[in-house]
Formats: sequence, C-alpha cells, structure tokens
Amino acid sequence: MDEVGWWRSFLVKLRMLVAPPWERVKKGSVLSMKLRGQISDQLENRFTAGLSLPQICENFVKAAYDPRISGIYLHIEPLRCGWGKVDEIRRHIFNFKKSGKFIVSYIPICGEKEYYLACACGEVYAPPSAYVSLFGLTVQASFLRGTLEKIGVEPYIQRIGKYKSAGDLFSRKNMSNEVSEMLNSLLDDIYGNWLDTISSAQGKTREEIEEFINSGVYQIERLREEGWITKISYDDEIISMLKERLGQKNKKNLPMVDYRKYSRVRKWTLGLEGGGDQIAIIRATGSIRRARGTLNVPSSGIVAEEIIEKIRKVRESKKYKAVVLRIDSPGGDALGSDLMWREIRLLAATKPVIASMSDIAASGGYYMSMAAGVIVAEKLTLTGSIGVVTGKFSLHKLYERIGFNKEVLSRGRYAEINAAENRPLRPDEEELFAKFAQNIYRQFRDKAAFSRSMPVDQMESVAQGRVWSGKEAAPRGLVDAIGGLSRAIAIAKQKANIPQDRQVRLVEISKPSPSLPGLLIGVGSSLLGVDRAVKEVLQDLAPSSGVQARMDGILFERLEGASDDDQILTLLKDYLSSL
Repeated sequence: MDEVGWWRSFLVKLRMLVAPPWERVKKGSVLSMKLRGQISDQLENRFTAGLSLPQICENFVKAAYDPRISGIYLHIEPLRCGWGKVDEIRRHIFNFKKSGKFIVSYIPICGEKEYYLACACGEVYAPPSAYVSLFGLTVQASFLRGTLEKIGVEPYIQRIGKYKSAGDLFSRKNMSNEVSEMLNSLLDDIYGNWLDTISSAQGKTREEIEEFINSGVYQIERLREEGWITKISYDDEIISMLKERLGQKNKKNLPMVDYRKYSRVRKWTLGLEGGGDQIAIIRATGSIRRARGTLNVPSSGIVAEEIIEKIRKVRESKKYKAVVLRIDSPGGDALGSDLMWREIRLLAATKPVIASMSDIAASGGYYMSMAAGVIVAEKLTLTGSIGVVTGKFSLHKLYERIGFNKEVLSRGRYAEINAAENRPLRPDEEELFAKFAQNIYRQFRDKAAFSRSMPVDQMESVAQGRVWSGKEAAPRGLVDAIGGLSRAIAIAKQKANIPQDRQVRLVEISKPSPSLPGLLIGVGSSLLGVDRAVKEVLQDLAPSSGVQARMDGILFERLEGASDDDQILTLLKDYLSSL
C-alpha cells in the first residue's frame, strides 16, 4: 500500500464528483465479488459473462484505495481454474488487507481449492447446509485404445518424449510408468503446498492437517469445532453482521456494489493510472493455432497471426520501455508456436521482455515463454512439457465392417501418408512419420537449450515431454523466478532501469472490443450457461493438422477438478478433431 497524500486525496475526491453515473459508488459500500467456475486470464469486455483474473485483481487494488469502499464480501463457490490463478488472487487478498479494511469470505461449497482461497481472508463463513468435501486431491487419465480396437480404428501416434502424455488417450490402454511418475510428482507438489499453506493458516502442524483430512471431512460442524471457519451463518446473517459492523444496523439495506459494476470504475478516477513510463502487457491465453479460423468467433485461444501483429506493433513503438508477456496456455500448433518464438526473440532484442506464467505455460506455451529474457512462474504453474505429438488414424477395419469403400489415386512415394486412412501405413511410411515428429522435437529442444543458455544434453534431461510445477522448474533452469504478474512487472522495471518506487502505466495491448458474435455468445451464456461449451465447440472442433506441441488437456483439467460433462466434451472434441 502506497501512502496517499492530501493532494492525491483531494484530486480523487474531485474526480469522483465528475465521474459518470456508472462509476458512482455510495460511501461505506461493500464490494461483493462472487468467484466461481472458469476464470480467464484474458481481459473481457462488459458483455462477456465469465470472470476475468485481470479485472478481479484490479478490483482488489481499486477497493484498497477507494475511500467509498469499506470492505469486501467474497462469495466463493467451486472454482474451475488452476492453482496459479488462485495463488494470484490470494496475493491480492493479502495486499488488500494491508489497507486496514475488512474482507470476509462465504463458502456454501467447500472443497480444497475453495478453502485454500477463503482462508486467506481470515474470516470464513458457511451456511449450516454447506457441502463439504475435504478428502484430498486426485488426477485421472482416460484411455480409448481398447474402444478403438473394438470399432476397427487403428491409431498411429508419434509422441516424442517419454513423459509426453498427449496422444496416450488413443494409443494406450493404461498409464505408462513415466507418466505415472510425473503425475505423482505433480500431485505431491500440489498436495504438499496445500498442506503447508493450511497448516500455516490454522497454526497447526502439517501432520495434524493431513490427519484431519484423512479422517474424511464432510460436516460443516467439524470445520467450526476445529476452528477452520469463523462461524456457521447464512448469507443474510452475514449481511446483517456487516451492517452492524459498519454502524448501519438501522438501515434497510447494506450498500453493496458487485464485481461487474465495480469493474467499470476506472483506475484514473482513484488516482491509480500510473506514471509516465509505459510497460506493454501482451496476453496469450488458450490453445495455440497458427491462423485465424473461417468463423469469425471471438476466442480466448491464441492465434499466432494475431499475437505476431501485436508483438510487431510493440516492437516498432518507442513509447514502451518493457513488455510483459502473460501466458496461460497448454500449447497447440508447433509451427504457430515457433513463429511466435521468433517474433518474441526479435522483440527481446529491442527491449526487455518478461514472460509471466499463469496456471499453465506448457509445450507451445513454454515455447513462447522461452523466447523472453526472464521467465516468472507461480509455484504451482504447470510448465515445461518440451515434446511434440502427431497422429493419424487407419479406418480400414471400420470401413470393412460397415461396407464402406474409399480409393485413393496418387503420385509420389509418400503422397498418401496423410490422405489415405483406408489402409494401414507401410513400414517406410511409418518410419517417415516418426522421423518427421522427431525432427520437430529436436528443433523445439535445441531452441529451448539455446534460449535458456543451456547445453543440449542438459536440456534433454529436463525435456522429454515432462511437465514440471513452477517451483520444480526453477532449480532446473526452465524458470527464473517464482511469483505472479506483479513480480514480472517489478523485474521489467529493473531491466528497463525504472526505479521500483516509480509508478508505471501498464498498457494492455489490443483490449477486447464487442463484436456481433461476441454479443451473441455473451447473451447466450447469460441465458443458458453454455458460454464455455459453445466457444469450445465452435473454435476447437475444426480438424487440426501438423505436429502439436500440446500438453494433455485431460491431465490439466483433471488436476483442476473438471466435471464429467467437460470430460465427455473434451473426449468427443479431441476424437473428432483427429479424424
């Protein structure tokens, strides 16, 4: 918290007087934020129904300095984001508490991730009927090889790297020893961090916390008895308590402002617009594609062509002193990843570029990151996965069973390697197929070694498609520092010779703007709750081509607690996109 002088305070009050109606907030208001479901790392426009991490964090900062805000009421329900985003939000909760204002949390559904976030607030409330399921963490993987054999489909999958699990869905019937080793290591990191964090919050030993969890915690009364929550209360009782705390007991309603409305309050109104030096923020979120699709649907995915345009715009501009590349991606198209790597390298030759990893920056996401001068990751960011995968399917047995026939005429020895799914690959075609994928892997590995100033042999030892947590990637040279966006900005200021105590202006490159498809999707999601499913089907169901530098999506989602519906959608999407 920066100290607010009389002049700045006067200026803020003056700006509030002339603020437009949508920025007006009653004095003594409580900021109410409901965190649940998917949280995007991308800035969203006002018509988007989902939650945006940048706007959540900005609301915490604004509320800390806003004289009209007395405190925050944080309503937490099941979260479908990674541990990296949760740690970023926790960091902002602790920073907000330095303002001296209160923050209370309400958890009607209490799982490990929800409690992990809520306990940072200090005051934790839950209704007597709350769903409690503190049982531990799991990771699962599904395998379709047996199913494909029954229907007459033969997969040809080339996954380079013994830890590369992408493609195992189709090529294996069970988990490999290497993947089991990797997943157990990740689970140890995540579970160990959870135990350490909760033990610190509860003032108990790690062993006591683990013993409590292993007893099977499903009753809210036990959480109250053991001191895990402050009090068992309904939502209206908490609001009444806040009214009394703020000396508004006799008023009919507690003045509250919700997340979406408060997001419209500009930082300028609160005197938080920053100084003269500018740092560009380029956000890259979602799966990687090389080119724009035929459907002009707004996407949270990374389109290499669009990111390259942003990078070149920043590189050609003299007003930006440094760049923070914010990445939240499991990877995707290997060619698109390489093209962006080249542009980021060119950008880094002109000004400092700091990569800031969110939940995940693996495979193609790491490919982008390694082009930056410095890489910053959260301790539980999923990163690395330096490996590639490609595949095709032979459907000749299926065709025989259903009486379908397809004939292909060609010229050239290997002309049919990608076109003919009506027959198995010849041995020489299989050999070429494997060499092609291995060549892409060597390029990825060697560029990673070059980018990280590491011998190839050393890079090979940490590559092989293995996924690392941020805290495990750091001592292996894949990551330079542990922290969030604020740490990346601090390093960017240092590299650009900007004093740490000097405010800078953070400029979001290409802020989202409403479009007709975006409005339709926003309205549809508000009415039907199908925003994520519709976007994924429209954007990702199209056939993919080329080698993929991608981390297994099912692995990632299961680590974050995906629903069964999302697993089925993912399986269907991946299967159809591979045909």
